[in-house]
Amino acid sequence: MAKNPPKGSGRKGAVKGRSQVKNPKTDRWVKRDRATGQFMDQKSDGKPFKGVTSER
Repeated sequence: MAKNPPKGSGRKGAVKGRSQVKNPKTDRWVKRDRATGQFMDQKSDGKPFKGVTSER
């Protein structure tokens, strides 16, 4: 039987050009742009972003 393709970009693997780091004060994960170093987004729950590389 035929299968419809996934919606969206159809990404497989890690997101490119992004990284994430945990903020120890707020205990939340923050997404960062690797090129500019600017913070982009913050998770509301305590779980990390899916498919985004973690920094040390």
